[in-house]
Amino acid sequence: MAATRVAVLGSINMDLTTHTERLPRPGETVLGDSFENSQGGKGANQALAAVRSGATTTFLGAVGDDAFAGELLRTLTDSGVDVQFTRRTTGPSGIAAIAVDAAGENTIVVVAGANGAMRDLTDAERAVIADADIMLCQLEIPVETVLAGATHARANGTLVVLNPSPVQKLPDALVDAVDLLVVNEAEAAAIGSDVTDRIPHVVTTLGAAGARYRGPQSSADVASPTVDAVDTTGAGDAFAGALAAEWSTGAEAAVRWACAAGAFAATRRGAGSSSGRRGDIEPLLA
Repeated sequence: MAATRVAVLGSINMDLTTHTERLPRPGETVLGDSFENSQGGKGANQALAAVRSGATTTFLGAVGDDAFAGELLRTLTDSGVDVQFTRRTTGPSGIAAIAVDAAGENTIVVVAGANGAMRDLTDAERAVIADADIMLCQLEIPVETVLAGATHARANGTLVVLNPSPVQKLPDALVDAVDLLVVNEAEAAAIGSDVTDRIPHVVTTLGAAGARYRGPQSSADVASPTVDAVDTTGAGDAFAGALAAEWSTGAEAAVRWACAAGAFAATRRGAGSSSGRRGDIEPLLA
C-alpha cells in the first residue's frame, strides 16, 4: 500500500527549554538544571511524527531570516520532510520558551514570529493541499489561514485533521470543514460538545490513560502503553502526527498506534525530536 500523503499546515519554532526540579510559582525564580535549543512548533512537530510513522509529508509553514531558520529547516529535511514550499520571511522565526520539571510536566510561552505572517495561502500551497490524502493543521498560525486550507482541502477531497491548540473559538465554517478532531480533555471541554458533536470523527487524548475515539459507526477507549515519562512536551504532537499517518489503516488501529507514538515521545526530551520511528513504536504495541 502506498504511503499516506500528509500536508501539514502549521507552525515551526525554536524551542528554548529549561529543565528544573519544579516549575516556578507566579513571581518566583527557581534555578534550572540544564538548557537546550531544539526545533519545535506544533506543525513541525506533527510533520516529524507523521514522516517517522511512514507518511510522505510536506510542511507548509514559515521561518524568518534569523540564525534559527536554517537549523529549523535542517531538522525537518534530515528526517525526510519536504520543505520546498516552506516560506522564508523577513524578521524572526517563531520561538517557544519552555520549562520542564522533574516529573515531566511543563509550561510553554510561544512567540509567533514568522508563523504570524501566514495570513493567506499561495497557489503552490493550495496545490500541495489538494494533492494530499490528509491535511493536518493546528492553531499556532492565524485561524483564517487554517480555515482557507481546510475549506480548500474539503473541496478537493483531502481529509481535514484539526488539532485545535492553542484552543480558541472555532469559526463555524472551519468546524464544518473538519473530518477528524484531535483534542485533549481540556480542549474538548473548552470547545464544547455543541461543536465536537458536529464533527464526524473525534479523538480525545487522556494522557497516560490513552485516548477515546468517537466516530459515525463506532466508539472505543484505547489504553496507552505504560512508560517512564521524562518530558511530555512533544507527546501530544507525536500522537497527532502518527494518527494522521496511520488513519488509512482504520480508526481504532490508528488510535492505538498514536497512543504508542505519544507514549514513546514522553520517554525522550524535546518536542519534535522526541518522536519515534516505526522501529521505536512497534515494540510498545506488543
